[in-house]
Amino acid sequence: MISILSTKFRLFLRNPWMVIIMSIVCIVMASVIGASSEKRIKVPVASTLASHETNELLHSLNKSPSFRFELMEESKMRTLVEEGKVEAGLELSNHDFTLIITSQTGNTFFLRQYVQKVYSEKEQANAIATHAHIPVEQAANIVNEAKEHPAFTVKTMNFRGKHAVMVDPQMQPIFGFSLFFVIYTVAFQVLQLLKEKREGVWNRMILSRLKKWEIYTGNLLYSFMIGYLQVVLIFSVFRFGLGIRFHGQFAELLILLVPYVFSIVAFSILLVGLVKNEQQFQALISLLAVSMAMIGGAYWPLEIVSSNALLALSKIVPLTYGMELLKGAAVYGRSITELLYPMSILFFMGVVFTGIGINLVERKNG
Repeated sequence: MISILSTKFRLFLRNPWMVIIMSIVCIVMASVIGASSEKRIKVPVASTLASHETNELLHSLNKSPSFRFELMEESKMRTLVEEGKVEAGLELSNHDFTLIITSQTGNTFFLRQYVQKVYSEKEQANAIATHAHIPVEQAANIVNEAKEHPAFTVKTMNFRGKHAVMVDPQMQPIFGFSLFFVIYTVAFQVLQLLKEKREGVWNRMILSRLKKWEIYTGNLLYSFMIGYLQVVLIFSVFRFGLGIRFHGQFAELLILLVPYVFSIVAFSILLVGLVKNEQQFQALISLLAVSMAMIGGAYWPLEIVSSNALLALSKIVPLTYGMELLKGAAVYGRSITELLYPMSILFFMGVVFTGIGINLVERKNG
């Protein structure tokens, strides 16, 4: 089995482009869709302050999780507001600000409150600096330290019902496209079984000291490792390259990917047992991968689907439980023990698919 794995990895290192291209396409698509559904509201900003004062204020303003402030010329800012492309524009001055709006909305109300808060902190730091005869930067540090270590704290909690729905527009495309593209990667690795049998490679291996279970285990383990490597690579690029924190659940997500990739390997060996040639396999995996992505919630959240028929079909699709695992950990904050049900379903599917698939392959060759 070790010899099979080492041979497979040597062949992979000679031609890793399919996995690399799949990973790049997945990252690009998830990034584009995630960026288009960004939750922060764009606010164009014009300033009459000096450059360094403007940059300091923008740095403070952009700490908001709800608003994204972009510096530009005043004429351009006013044009965007007048054309209705943004809800409000912001003009910064020394001790005050001006909010440029066409109509009063809930967002403009909260925007005014937030900017007033930032200005109040700025004026507070200036007052401390004046009375204590210290630099403004030092006064700002004192204010920040007081905020981080207040005299008393107020703890707020909110209640969420058991069946409450939460949709994260940033996590959805990352999870969905990662689980979708790994289907192709794993399937075409398992397809090598069909090619090797057709080319007589298996007959030569069986005549050697290798046992049949070692050949199956080596090939399926290699397919699992390549698929798992791809999703780990994609998640790592988003975590360390693009700064997506996955709500602090990055390590847990990597663990939860194991049962899903295992079930896809098993599903692929089942397809190999059902088809007669490579052309049939390629056509079938393309059809089923897209269907599973639509039914399983990779393209859109299942939480917004109202059709009982589609929801019933999703229960037999591995991708459904893969999305449930990832969103359960990252979006709903559930622990691994709370996600044992979808994990057990995926492991059960994997065992059943593997058993049926190997049996079909053996019967076909017999």
